[in-house]
Amino acid sequence: MADLATLSTGTAYALLAVLVFAESGVLLGFFLPGDTVLFAAGLLTGEGGALSLPVLVAIVLVTAVTGDAVGYATGRRAGPALFERRAGRVLNPDTLDRARRFYARYGASAVIAARWIPWVRTFTPLMAGAAQMPYPRFLVANVVGAVTWGAGLLLLGHLAASSPDVRNSAGWIAATVVLLSVAGGVTQHRRRRRAHAD
Repeated sequence: MADLATLSTGTAYALLAVLVFAESGVLLGFFLPGDTVLFAAGLLTGEGGALSLPVLVAIVLVTAVTGDAVGYATGRRAGPALFERRAGRVLNPDTLDRARRFYARYGASAVIAARWIPWVRTFTPLMAGAAQMPYPRFLVANVVGAVTWGAGLLLLGHLAASSPDVRNSAGWIAATVVLLSVAGGVTQHRRRRRAHAD
């Protein structure tokens, strides 16, 4: 949060846009701390803060949806050939076949839930594209996930900034968000294993 607070308004908006886009659909963005940065940005929209909540929400929604769309398109175009040419432990035709069955069964809910799971949210649109999940279904899940995750974390930070008690506990709240995200990742991993076993 301190790093964001030291930036100019325009730079903070641009940095957040790049981070959300990269973490949503660019494979190299899987290590970025999206949850904590969104919460911190929401804190800076509170009373006396330098950032505007409506502007942040608009930026996050556009870049999150666009990033996922790019990831989906990349998986749709390059994914099948990549999996079919490989015979490794992860990249192989069997993995692609299991992914297709998984998205046929859990597609929309998986895309929405993946927004809340670090690392997974970067790879999910790519896998959905490679598995040829119908794009209209993916798009609806993409938008719903962007709203609940992006706008949700910004709003949580904003509300935290408006309450002295909550603001003083901001670090604990951010840690809780991360822990919940990790817990979601474990749950999602177990669900996938069950789906693959079917």
